[in-house]
Amino acid sequence: MKKPRTDWASFGTCMAMLLLVCLPLTLAPERSGALIESIYGRTANQLGIFYLLAGAACIGFLVWLASSRFGDVKLGAEGDEPEFSTASWMAMLFCAGVAGGLMYWCSIEWADYYQAPPFGAAPRSVEAAEWASTYGLFHWGMSAWAFYCLPTLAIAYPYYSRGLDHLRFSDSCHHLLGGHETGGVGRIIDVLFMVALIGGAAVSLGLSSPLVAACIAHLLSVEPTLGIEFGVVLLCIALFGTSVWLGLEKGIKRLSDLNLILAVGLLLFVLAVGPTVFLVKTSLNSLGVLALNFIRMSFWTDPFTDSGFVEQWTIFYWAWWIAFAPYVGLFGARISRGRTIRQVIVGMLLFGSLGSWVFYMVLGNFSMFLELEGIADITGLVGAGNPNGAIVAMLDALPLGGLATGVFSVVAMIFAATTFDSASYCLASAATRDLKSGDDPARWHRVFWALALGALPATFMFVGGFAVLQTTVLIVSLPILGVGLVMSVSMLRSLRADEADRHARRQGAP
Repeated sequence: MKKPRTDWASFGTCMAMLLLVCLPLTLAPERSGALIESIYGRTANQLGIFYLLAGAACIGFLVWLASSRFGDVKLGAEGDEPEFSTASWMAMLFCAGVAGGLMYWCSIEWADYYQAPPFGAAPRSVEAAEWASTYGLFHWGMSAWAFYCLPTLAIAYPYYSRGLDHLRFSDSCHHLLGGHETGGVGRIIDVLFMVALIGGAAVSLGLSSPLVAACIAHLLSVEPTLGIEFGVVLLCIALFGTSVWLGLEKGIKRLSDLNLILAVGLLLFVLAVGPTVFLVKTSLNSLGVLALNFIRMSFWTDPFTDSGFVEQWTIFYWAWWIAFAPYVGLFGARISRGRTIRQVIVGMLLFGSLGSWVFYMVLGNFSMFLELEGIADITGLVGAGNPNGAIVAMLDALPLGGLATGVFSVVAMIFAATTFDSASYCLASAATRDLKSGDDPARWHRVFWALALGALPATFMFVGGFAVLQTTVLIVSLPILGVGLVMSVSMLRSLRADEADRHARRQGAP
């Protein structure tokens, strides 16, 4: 049996592109930042409609696939059983998919919508509050997990059904590539995936690191500084480097399980000591508003008021999910052997969405309660450019606020770490040859990418600005948007071809 070998062509190409991005940002941060910000507006306005259509099409395709005869197809041989329990499988998928950005956005995203609501609602009105408590559920709900689920299935099916000796994003186009994933087109697809993953992961760590640094500074009664933020980045790198060194079972699985326990404990604590009735009533109301308006929100292009809401928020989120989708797909494929296509779709779309929603329902609505009751000026802090301070103020309003802030920081840091150790694993897999089902890339390779992934978010600290992060995910996600259509066609043709082969064998059987 061949041992896994490094694919030096993919490895070197990706490293060269990473250096080409980081060096100009570091040497000329102001000019680079201004150029990046100008790119976002033009690209989002001209191409944003394709992201909206992709979100709707992805959900429609997966719902059809789950309800079709292909839903019973197993990812693996007939006798294969799931490698991980359902709880651990969902914990790993959830922690890999949401990243530390969930802790940041679930707490304060509503504040922007409350002050500048969609659909022409009056700012700070009752209608604005309803949209504010609902739109986070939309952005972190089924559309996001649909973007993740599609490549998971498109990669897992050929990997397990055809016994491929590599685990790469180009596997998702296996049928159309004719099995030549290591050829020129396949290599381009894999390099695009690696670049998209580095860009998407950089945004996640770029959001979560300053947040954790602000929480730590508050606990130590000092001002948050760039030095503390760098310290948090280094701590995250050490944490996910150790986890990815230990591997799936001993590292990533255990860290994901631990984080889920801590996160559930924090949410139950806030629900118990906070305004429980308000949180429950607001959450149920938000689910109702989302159910009634999901199609409207999915296709809203804001053609008459041109408020910029869709470009600033929905298109940014869809681009972020698309940039992350190949990585979550690779990782999801690796841990989903033995499950059926329907089980993967239902698990990711339903339980993944519910997991994200719970954070918004508890932490987001608690933060809104503090604003509405005049206990904390959340919108004022966010409007003043201090969103991390707003989150600290929210946590400080809780009984045992210091303990809550500490647990919140740990959960945010582990979310970032579990995302990055999974990302490091996938980058190493994409740059490895002869990787059979159940095998892992070399340890040095996994740890190397764990270290390299910290380079871009550390560079973003010099450039700064949310617009820089927005533009990054928009640019790196554009090529993946096109690959998504190709992988959908490839998977469907592969499923139909294999079905025809099975039918022919049964007809020819004596």
